[in-house]
Amino acid sequence: MGRLTARRIAARGATVLLHGRDRKKGLEVMAQIRDEARSTDVRYYNADLSSLEEVGAMADDITAREKVLHVLINNAGIGGGPRGGKTRELSRDGYELRFAVNYLSHFLLTYRLLPIVTASAPSRIINVSSIGQHPIDFSDVMLEQRYDSYRAYTQSKLAQIMFTVDLAAALKGTGVVVNCLHPATLMNTNMVHEFFGRTMTRVEDGAEALEYVALSEETAGVTGAYFDGTRLSKGGAQAYDPAARRRLRDLSLQLTGASLS
Repeated sequence: MGRLTARRIAARGATVLLHGRDRKKGLEVMAQIRDEARSTDVRYYNADLSSLEEVGAMADDITAREKVLHVLINNAGIGGGPRGGKTRELSRDGYELRFAVNYLSHFLLTYRLLPIVTASAPSRIINVSSIGQHPIDFSDVMLEQRYDSYRAYTQSKLAQIMFTVDLAAALKGTGVVVNCLHPATLMNTNMVHEFFGRTMTRVEDGAEALEYVALSEETAGVTGAYFDGTRLSKGGAQAYDPAARRRLRDLSLQLTGASLS
C-alpha cells in the first residue's frame, strides 16, 4: 500500500520522500516511481525502524537535506506474525518488536521532524493504524507476561491512535493537523495472507483512503480524528482517556529520548 500511495502522490506532481529498510529494494522502487511519474523529485531514505538510532539518523538526514515537509505519512510496520504466535521478539533496543516498529519508531521520527513539519504549515501528519486495537496494560507494556503476537500488533495500533489524539491537541493552532486511519480491512498483502489466510479488499482501496485523509481538501481542517477508510469513526476507548495518553506519552519520551521542545 505504501508503494502504491507513493506512486499516486508522485503522479500528482509532488516531491515524494520514500523510506525503506532494504536499500537495494528502496532504490529500485524509487527508480520505478521516477520512471512512471516522469519526475526526478523522488528521493529515498534508509532506516531499520527496529533501531531507534537509525530512526534518529534518518530524521537528521531528512532535516539536513529537505527544506519543506508538508505531509508525513507513518505507514511502515509489521503485522501479527503467525496466528497464535507465542514467540516474543525484541527490537534492537530491547523493546517488544511490534510496539517498537509500529509505534515507537513513528513517535520518535515524528517528534524529530516536527520543526520542519511545523515550519512547512499548513501540513499534515498521518498515522496508518488498524481497526484491530487492544488496550495497553501499563503494568506490562512490553508483554513479558502471556505474550501473544496479535495482541502485540493490536496494542501498537491503539498506541498510534492515542499518539494521534495527543499530538493533535498539542499542535492545535500551529497549522499542523494530525489524523490516523484504518485504510481497509484484510487487504491483499503478504502480511494479511500470513496471518488470516484470506483477504477482503485490495491495496488500491487502502491507498485511496490514505490519499483521501492525507491530501483531500475535505480533511484539511480535520485533526485528532480516526478514520475507518474515508469515514470518520472512533478508536478504542483508551485513546480518549487523557490520563492514559499522558502515561503513554511520558513512557514514549523516556524510551525514545525524544524531546517536547
